[in-house]
Amino acid sequence: MTTRSLVIPVYRNAENIPALAEALDELARTLDGDLEVVFVIDGSPDNSGALLIDLAARTTYPCKVVFHSRNFGAFAAIRTGMEIASGDYVAAMAADLQEPPELMVTFFRILAAGEADVVFGKRVGRKDPLLTRMLSNAFWSAYRAFVLPDIPKGGVDVFACNRAVLAAVLSIEEPNSSLVAQLFWVGFRREFVPYQRRPRLLGKSSWNLSRRFRYMMDSVLSFSDLPIMLVLWLGAIGCLTSIVFGLVTLVARFTGYIHEAGYATQLLLTLFLGSLILGVQGLLGLYIWRTAENTKKRPLRIISHIVPGGRS
Repeated sequence: MTTRSLVIPVYRNAENIPALAEALDELARTLDGDLEVVFVIDGSPDNSGALLIDLAARTTYPCKVVFHSRNFGAFAAIRTGMEIASGDYVAAMAADLQEPPELMVTFFRILAAGEADVVFGKRVGRKDPLLTRMLSNAFWSAYRAFVLPDIPKGGVDVFACNRAVLAAVLSIEEPNSSLVAQLFWVGFRREFVPYQRRPRLLGKSSWNLSRRFRYMMDSVLSFSDLPIMLVLWLGAIGCLTSIVFGLVTLVARFTGYIHEAGYATQLLLTLFLGSLILGVQGLLGLYIWRTAENTKKRPLRIISHIVPGGRS
């Protein structure tokens, strides 16, 4: 029985499939064939699915090609692969090979030795554009400071875990959440393995600005009450400021420093409090929407079909 499973979400990765196939063949040889691969096609509009079906018919290791009925996101795809994987240890990595596949060998060794229950890759360098690095560093610094102090400075893109951690994570059925944050939230013994992130050689990343922003919102709003507390304090400060400003205006009016009664005061207070109210309503709306999503009990993803491959 295969004890090691590797989950690979696939979206717009057709150009990377040949290099990925070679890397997986090498990984399977290194692991003496003790490897199962679960590809999850997350509604990819290119021919990634067809290429992987062809690959699955020729692999020497067992594999499955799982198709989502539409695009549900990378975390949903990884979760699907975790549900289907049969190994005692399950890892996840991207199809673009920016994370070295050799990391999986180290991950599986640590898990098999019982040194940890979940292993994370810890980026010590990345060859991304300067603006991307700056924005990423700013986000993860704030996230570490206010939400999850244990997460590495550069975040997490690759991990592996045992069945205990896998079961704990799969018991969480929350839409609009962060799988990485869930892996930290469930606890267990952790180990971090440093690595240098590779540049993307083929294709273009689908991880655009809107997806990054959505990931940031899901990561923060699902695991921290910090935004609500900030709004609470902002409201309190705003109220105190309004009271002080009103008293100063009142004194100035009675002492003759203000001749046009109430115009400036009303304008400034209306703008300040109106903006504050709109901001509070928007933030509360985000939390209420997430609460409503959780009550719907919709499936986190829908599998259209599964194509088995490799040796049985």
